Amino acid sequence: MIEASRIEFFARAGAATVYEAHGRVGDIDPALRAIVAGLAIAGPAFCVRCEPGDNLALHHAVAEAAPGDVIVLSGDGAACGYLGDILAEAAASRGIAGVVVDGFVRDAAELNRMRFPVWARGLAIRGATKIHPGEIGQPVHCGGVRVAPGDLVVADDDGACAVPAADIGRVFEATGRRLAQEVEMRERLRQGALTLDLLDLRKYLSPVDAAQPR
Repeated sequence: MIEASRIEFFARAGAATVYEAHGRVGDIDPALRAIVAGLAIAGPAFCVRCEPGDNLALHHAVAEAAPGDVIVLSGDGAACGYLGDILAEAAASRGIAGVVVDGFVRDAAELNRMRFPVWARGLAIRGATKIHPGEIGQPVHCGGVRVAPGDLVVADDDGACAVPAADIGRVFEATGRRLAQEVEMRERLRQGALTLDLLDLRKYLSPVDAAQPR
């Protein structure tokens, strides 16, 4: 269980900041993009593995996931619409925070009208079959990242990342420190400082290029 205040904090911090605070690991394949722009979510992962081209397991996951969960779906990238407007309506009605699909979705206009958070490899009009039970509640690989039930998932317009449950406390503290450092850095930049100096980057330049500006 992730505290509600921490979930809100991670969503505000954003996927890129959480990824950096986690030591630059856990980033889900950037091919998985936000279908509905301008949304940011965070929450515990509810994992589902669908057989390629079949979404019965996703229907099962929507029925079993708790409010606030982020459904993380491994579909082996099959070019079918694992999720459309009807399943999104069902998920939204149950309070599910969003869905991250290693595969494709459809009904983009309706998803945008609903403002339901979905990340996927793209859009595909081909319908999914509904005959293979797949698997829910077990670790999956989504966009090259292993995600287990209860892991933290953060997603926004930059993409999505995952943090193992055991690391959430440490990453929460590191995210707070990073946000504070960014506030200070912005203030110093407004006062005329350079990123070359604030980030100690001159040491990577040639001796001539690294010379302090006059």
